[in-house]
Amino acid sequence: MGTGETRTDVVIVGAGPTGLALGIDLARRGVDALVVERGGQLAPGSRGKGFQPRTMEVFEDLGVLDAILAAGGTYPVGMVWRDGRQLGEHRMFDPAEDGEPHSRFTVPWMVPQWRTTRILHARLTELGGRVAFGREAVGVDQDTDGVTVRFASGAPVRARYAVAADGGRSVLRRALGIGMTGETVDPDPILVADVRVEGLDRGFWHLFPPGGAGRAGEARETGGSGDPGESDGSGGRRGFLAICPLAGTEDFQLVAQFPGADGPDTSLEGIRKVVGERTHLAPESVTGVGWSSDFRPRAALADRFRAGRVFLAGDAAHVHSPAGGQGLNTSVQDAYNLGWKLAAVLTGAAPEALLDTYEEERRPIAAHILALSTAIHRDQARRGAATRQLGLGYRESSLAVADREIPGGVRAGDRAPDVQVDGARLHASLAGPRWTLLAMGTRAPRTPEGVRVLSCPPVEPFGTGLYLVRPDGYVGWTGTDPEGLAAYAARVGAGAGAGT
Repeated sequence: MGTGETRTDVVIVGAGPTGLALGIDLARRGVDALVVERGGQLAPGSRGKGFQPRTMEVFEDLGVLDAILAAGGTYPVGMVWRDGRQLGEHRMFDPAEDGEPHSRFTVPWMVPQWRTTRILHARLTELGGRVAFGREAVGVDQDTDGVTVRFASGAPVRARYAVAADGGRSVLRRALGIGMTGETVDPDPILVADVRVEGLDRGFWHLFPPGGAGRAGEARETGGSGDPGESDGSGGRRGFLAICPLAGTEDFQLVAQFPGADGPDTSLEGIRKVVGERTHLAPESVTGVGWSSDFRPRAALADRFRAGRVFLAGDAAHVHSPAGGQGLNTSVQDAYNLGWKLAAVLTGAAPEALLDTYEEERRPIAAHILALSTAIHRDQARRGAATRQLGLGYRESSLAVADREIPGGVRAGDRAPDVQVDGARLHASLAGPRWTLLAMGTRAPRTPEGVRVLSCPPVEPFGTGLYLVRPDGYVGWTGTDPEGLAAYAARVGAGAGAGT
């Protein structure tokens, strides 16, 4: 052991939403985990600002829902502008329809990412977890007993497992030699900034398509087929611009495309210039910039989500176009899938092989969502039921076992729908880091200590039978045979290492 070396069960590299959510899930299970962050504080900026209904369910279980609801709001309707005139409203998201999975959440919820990380950090601290700031990871070594993360300065951290939640340019992923396969979704750079704007209605998400002239009217439309923008008077082309009020703040998030440019000017003057050129607003209406960045939308998927004792989660494993609000949501759900499995193995309740199911389950989901977000970016798909992520599940997983000849409406691998059971929401009964056996219209057999039992008449879309629900809210086993239930519970560590 090196001098001053820190020891812990799990070291999580990166204090973004992914790392903090995983830290929360492990802390409430009594697992000793340390989150390390290269920055001196939580990252600024609105970045990913939208939560889909499935992520809201996860937040409810992690104990941060009330704070998330208080900090944000619903998305406003889009207002399309052209030449200083309002052309009409544009609905950004399709409404929920009959037949969609049962949930108390039906629409996306907006919270700027900087506020989300503060909420998650506060919850982690409340549970006794901790974040070490100013720790820039530079490498990772592992052996049969554990993993050691090395830093630019300070002592290394020794742990039984490590999780790389350090973003799209993940240092740990590169150190492990894991490649990413993907494509450039859009070659044009995009500016994102949190700004203060005077004289703009906060009741709309303001959309300025590339075909509309700015306040001075100096630009002309090219009219060419497939041209993404218009002339800016200097031989360049002008892309779209959108200005969205950030719920729970006085800021707006500005997003602007720059076709054919090397990169946008992210300064206050640069942002004022683009607002003056592309909107009816005066440049001086932008009174401040709190944070700004530029990027090129791409889609990429890590070739593996695990290398020995190191796991990839969030942007370190998959990078999305922001279109459709899928990246951050998929990342939080990576953490939610991995947390209970790490705890079960660390406590000895389940064999180490359980950890193989993290990549087995999450990588196909990430690949599916990457295709969806890319299609939305290219206007080839709608922001509808698929983006709400309530219908995603793990039916093909080795953890999805059905010991019954005729499957019911809810199958092994499905997310347990939030239906009313005995006058209460099912998800309220499932809350907490435990396994739950639902005995629908049948007698509940003896279950392992720590597995709670909920007996009730059959409720649609469930059928009569037994349903063993995982700690992350997905059905692991369905059937009628108590022996099959006992064998499955032993295999996955159900009832042990649940935490509090």
